Amino acid sequence: MSGLESSRRMFLASTAVAPVLAATEEIVEFFPPPERIRITAATTRTVVRPPRYAAEEVKRIESQGKDVRLIVPGNAGELNRLLPEVDVIFGSIDADMLARAKNLKWLQAIEAGVDRVLFPELVKSDVVVTNMKRVFAPVVSESAIAMMLCLSRGYVSNYFPQFQQRKWHRERDLVESDSKTMGIVGQGGIGSAVAYRAHGGFRMRILATDTKPMPKPAFVDTLREPEWFMEMVPQVDVLVSCVPSTPKTVNMFNEDVFRSMKKSAYFINVSRGTVVDQEALARALKEGWIAGAGLDVTEPEPLPPSSELWDCPNLMITAHSAGFAPERHGRLVDLLTENVRRYSNGLPLMNVVDKERGY
Repeated sequence: MSGLESSRRMFLASTAVAPVLAATEEIVEFFPPPERIRITAATTRTVVRPPRYAAEEVKRIESQGKDVRLIVPGNAGELNRLLPEVDVIFGSIDADMLARAKNLKWLQAIEAGVDRVLFPELVKSDVVVTNMKRVFAPVVSESAIAMMLCLSRGYVSNYFPQFQQRKWHRERDLVESDSKTMGIVGQGGIGSAVAYRAHGGFRMRILATDTKPMPKPAFVDTLREPEWFMEMVPQVDVLVSCVPSTPKTVNMFNEDVFRSMKKSAYFINVSRGTVVDQEALARALKEGWIAGAGLDVTEPEPLPPSSELWDCPNLMITAHSAGFAPERHGRLVDLLTENVRRYSNGLPLMNVVDKERGY
């Protein structure tokens, strides 16, 4: 087996924690296959900071078709000159960039969530958008589990503050996660990875909801439609948000949800800050409706010093960093490589986004 084929198979295996999703995904293929492909990296930031590609990575990507060329711009001016000739963009664009990219067929986003990628002109266009679903799942799911343990084992409430004060106090009111119940909202790539680790590592009973009908994985006890959400909430010891940000999910974790949770339960959000009513969460923590919370995302970001979340008990906040690890770059490049191979050969792309639904 060639090194390229081996790498492709390893990538596909690394995303296989949620194989049941394949039957529910959008399918788009370009046929007949394109004769030539011009790819560029792009960003909507004022200062272009193109991703760094090793020579071997560029070679892998460009070897996926008959005439594939990856061009990484060094600055915004160079990107603007490239836009009219590119067929594929790896990154993000805005309406002005889309207007200049006359030949653009496909946008490969570098995030799993596309709420910050999509805009009306792009949604209405014929440009196919694919995302990084499942690519961030291993590391984000580790972060979710880490938050659960930091909360339940007293690190947030007791031991981290003690360390800063050079004090020693043995906390005995701690919680064991083994065999508890976890509720996951959004059984996509990240949600499936969280469920897999929680069930396999801690024997947790997994309840989940998702908008897409899909077969229930063996490690999930119950998988239902979104309408079951409020029936699920009172049953869980840990409630995890993995839902995309859409108009329907804004503030879905609100006062009604937090009041319906067990007083001993924890809330963890590793999706988007917009899905949480932060004022309601602050009250829930300060008034003891729930036991604690872990947030990797807030609205806005960075969280301003004036936010009342900073003063909440048993709350840990990380700076939208749950998806960071050196290994993720390799998976990003692997998915781009695999999708370029598919695009070059008229095969269905992976991770096609339903632009109207926003995920």
